[in-house]
Amino acid sequence: MIYFWMCLGYLAGSCPTGFLITKMLRDIDIRTFGSGNIGATNAGRLLGKNWAFTIAAFDMLKGGVIVLVASHFTDSHLVLAATGVSSVIGHDYPIWLRFKGGKGVATTFGVFGFFDFFNPWPALIGGCAWYFIMKKSKYVSVASMFALFIATLLMPLFGMPRQYYFAGYFLSLLAIWRHSTNIVNIKKGIEDKVSQNENNNTK
Repeated sequence: MIYFWMCLGYLAGSCPTGFLITKMLRDIDIRTFGSGNIGATNAGRLLGKNWAFTIAAFDMLKGGVIVLVASHFTDSHLVLAATGVSSVIGHDYPIWLRFKGGKGVATTFGVFGFFDFFNPWPALIGGCAWYFIMKKSKYVSVASMFALFIATLLMPLFGMPRQYYFAGYFLSLLAIWRHSTNIVNIKKGIEDKVSQNENNNTK
């Protein structure tokens, strides 16, 4: 059963939301624009903040809903954790785009929020931390990496099963790996800040 749900999770996560929406609205391959990433941040540079939020919401749902669906067929925390991890891997390495996808932050938050539908507090507090850190640092990448770890650290405090926070640590480390270029750019002082992105959206 675990392999079945992992495959479904991967396929759900592989839906390239940012790629499809930018292709539909602007007939542009988002992979040839800006950072080349298919996620909400890069798509927002092209389409504006409203579409960035929309894409992020879809990316969260595609990760979270498959976990919710799986929870109606199994109560195994291991299966649900594996399903969530697989959906993020699908977003990061989608088969439809030759395994070149996004960085998985929104999808990971969606998974965290639906691990326990009635206990979304780690994900919600992590989301608030993301906003606060982003506003202070002006770096979406920095906010994303820290916020995922914060959400994961909160999971045992809110009584979530250990399979979920083990999955959370894995996905947080995966997000750091996917942000390796951003980390290098921050060290070089050439990473785009939020204010710059907002200015680009108004041009």
